[in-house]
Amino acid sequence: MMTSIVHRATGVALSIGMAGLAWWLLALASGPDAYATFGAVVFTWVGQIFVFGFVWSLCFHLLNGVRHLAWDFGYGFAARLSNRVSVAIIALSILLAVAIYLYGLFSFGGM
Repeated sequence: MMTSIVHRATGVALSIGMAGLAWWLLALASGPDAYATFGAVVFTWVGQIFVFGFVWSLCFHLLNGVRHLAWDFGYGFAARLSNRVSVAIIALSILLAVAIYLYGLFSFGGM
């Protein structure tokens, strides 16, 4: 039940996060001054929370979407299995988001 609610919330977060992604692409295309302004906002602690939240939302939404796809084929409806998969999705989405965030942070000269 909780993962269903969080799935909807992450869908909304991804929609909002697309505005940040669009801003990044526009700043990248507009030149160094526009990108510097973008970087000044994103590399603050609030900006980093936003970036991590976007990455986690993407990871959770993807993993839970795969589970919904399995449900469409009739798999995973048993209550005990469903609860275990819910916990696994939450744990895996956090681990995947941390890995992606750290990769981006260290590979592309983040903070």
